[in-house]
Amino acid sequence: MLTKTATQLIQEAKSRIENLSVDQVASELERGDAVLIDLREPGEQAQTGTIPGAVTAPRGMLEFYADPSSPYHRSEFDPDRRIILHCAAGGRSALAADTLRQMGYTKVAHLDGGMKAWTEAGRPVVKDHTGG
Repeated sequence: MLTKTATQLIQEAKSRIENLSVDQVASELERGDAVLIDLREPGEQAQTGTIPGAVTAPRGMLEFYADPSSPYHRSEFDPDRRIILHCAAGGRSALAADTLRQMGYTKVAHLDGGMKAWTEAGRPVVKDHTGG
């Protein structure tokens, strides 16, 4: 028997992280204040497109990409840089933001509502993105 559901874990994570609206994310991106990380799988990105300028980093590799001591570390993951994560609807990105917070990232947030909220708000989407 499960002691916590996925929904409960997401709600707990959201209580510990910074949850941003579409407008807040768009504003930070327009100012160039942040790097946006797309945690979705390549198939999801191919199906729905990507947010312009987003860096592709599938959720399954997040901890390895974010750990400077890992051979898989990626320069986009800088603990001193503003990082905004997003996924399809906001669940994976909330969990991922909480994970980065636990790893010592202090300037991390997520797009609440994810790609779904972004597209519903009429924000731009790149349909032919090949990864970042």
